[in-house]
Amino acid sequence: MNAASTNAVSTLAAFAVACRDAELPAAVRADVPARVLDILGLALAAGGGPGPDAVLRSVRRWGGVAESTVVGAGDRLPAPAAALVNGTLAHALDFDDTHLPSVLHPSASVVPAGLATAEAAGASGAALLAAVAAGIEITNRLGMAAYDPQLANSIFFERGLHATSICGAIGSAAAAGLLLGLDADGVASAMGVAASMGAGLLEANRAGGTVKQAHCGWAAHAGVSAAYLALDGLTGPPTVLEGRFGFFAAYADGRFSKPALLDDLGTRWELLRTAYKPYPSNHFTHPGIDCALALRAAGLDPSTVDWMELGVAAAPLRTIGEPRAEKTRPRSTYHAKFSGPYTVAAALLGGGGLGVGLADFEGDLVPERLALAARVRVVPDDRATSLFPHAFAAVLRAGVGGTVHEHRVDASKGSAEAPLTPAELDLKFRLNATRALPGDRATALSTAVRDLERAASLAPILSLTTS
Repeated sequence: MNAASTNAVSTLAAFAVACRDAELPAAVRADVPARVLDILGLALAAGGGPGPDAVLRSVRRWGGVAESTVVGAGDRLPAPAAALVNGTLAHALDFDDTHLPSVLHPSASVVPAGLATAEAAGASGAALLAAVAAGIEITNRLGMAAYDPQLANSIFFERGLHATSICGAIGSAAAAGLLLGLDADGVASAMGVAASMGAGLLEANRAGGTVKQAHCGWAAHAGVSAAYLALDGLTGPPTVLEGRFGFFAAYADGRFSKPALLDDLGTRWELLRTAYKPYPSNHFTHPGIDCALALRAAGLDPSTVDWMELGVAAAPLRTIGEPRAEKTRPRSTYHAKFSGPYTVAAALLGGGGLGVGLADFEGDLVPERLALAARVRVVPDDRATSLFPHAFAAVLRAGVGGTVHEHRVDASKGSAEAPLTPAELDLKFRLNATRALPGDRATALSTAVRDLERAASLAPILSLTTS
């Protein structure tokens, strides 16, 4: 492949190599360690869950060279296999960051891919930071390219495709390729190979099933595998993104925005528009949780509520409000994470972590919350629809006798308009990490990751992820 060519994948590959070979902007260098730390905390908290355990059991059967660490478990596996497990752990709790308006979760695939490859290759912390920055940016750019302003939604989502996994595979390949020392042609081939490997359908969000937990793991696995295949000589098509039978033709009917994909690479960073999650549930539920927490703080007694109406944007209503029978009585606490009614009930009746925490989605479904969820009707709200997906907005109304209590938010907590503070991010990490690690070890891990730029290698840091 000619590195001087002007096709999209070559342009993205040249950008990625520049991230590795030149200095990143200060804002990006400051941002990426927190992304890595957030993912490590999530992976630690998710250990022992049925989805990640199923993946780990399967991967252990594969065997192979001990190259890279499984967070929490301590297994050392081939880099692609470790990336698969760690990516599944990172996404299993639905607590990972979200880019808007593409509505995808970039860090949960790119960071595990980067960690696994960096450890296997003996790369430095600074090399990891550059690779993660490039991989997240490419993932977000791919998502933005398929965002349709007229639909106010992703074309991928409209077709039932999980943008997180199909875009994350390509971003993960770029990150892994950089850590393996590939040049621009090699990184382009790694992305071109990964484009044939990405997959993920959204039906589990609506109707149940735990396969979505593995989407980011599979994307990370695909990206690392593609990078090694490119290292060993497999090549990808130069027009893999924009070609007649390429990525956007296959996944978006050929509709995509080239400016959103390629303009201002290296100067306008979509990475910096990626929002952290304060609550461990589908991001579309967050503004409703914010409203419920506000009404609770104002003194609303849930036992007195006759009815509630949750108004959200039309597009996410399909995920968190339909089918109504599944959302008012979800099949499990995992499926409850995708329920507007149940998460509102959890915010009014529970409340751990930063307002709603992991304990609110563990064990059996709480009958009191199910009874309250049954009183919640999810409806489209014009204002929330007009703001979506640049912001997740909602309004919650609660009827108590003849009185209606109401609260509205125009941007959910954790977004650019209402960002989490450094103290809140530290609290989130600590609450997650100490579910698996002693407090002093969690502190040591936090300190090491925040000083990642000066780390000579990743192995000592990843050794801190087991107790």
